[in-house]
Amino acid sequence: MFRGARHSDLEQILDIYARARKVMAASGNPTQWGDDYPPREMLEEDIDANRLFIYTVNGRIEAVFAFILGPDPTYAKIEGGKWLNDTLPYGTIHRLASAGHRKGVTDEVITWCLEHCESLRADTHEDNKIMQHLLEKNGFARCGIILADDGKPRIAYQKLSATLPLRAE
Repeated sequence: MFRGARHSDLEQILDIYARARKVMAASGNPTQWGDDYPPREMLEEDIDANRLFIYTVNGRIEAVFAFILGPDPTYAKIEGGKWLNDTLPYGTIHRLASAGHRKGVTDEVITWCLEHCESLRADTHEDNKIMQHLLEKNGFARCGIILADDGKPRIAYQKLSATLPLRAE
C-alpha cells in the first residue's frame, strides 16, 4: 500500500535512510548522500508538502521516496543529451530508499508513480551503480546530465508511460 508519509513515521524513515547510506557507501558510493542526507528538516518539509510517500506491506514500511508532480528546476537544463519528451507534464522520484526486507520494491514504486503521471524522471550520482541498474531495468532511458541543487552533476533518466500513444516523428 502506498500512502503519504506522516510525522509519526519519521523515526522509521530516518532508519531506512541510514541503512540506505550504509548500502550506498559499501557499494562504492559514499559521497552522494554522505553521513546525513536527507536531513530531518527536509523530510519534515516533504511531509508537510505531501510529497514524501511510503510503501508498506503488511503494515511494515518497505520504501520511502519523494514523488513530486510538476517541473523540477534542476531539470530545466540538460547537457549531453535530451529528454525523451520535454512537453509532457512529468513527475519526479527523489530520495528513494528501501528498507531492505524484500526485492522488487523499486519496481513497485515506479509502477505506482507512473499511475499518477505520463512521464517520470529521476536522476542519480555517477557512482550509484545500484540505482542506475534499477532505473534501466525498469525501462528508464539515460537522457543526459543535469546539475543537482548543490551544482554537482547527476545522470538524468526518463520513462514514459506505456499507455502513451506512439507519435510519428
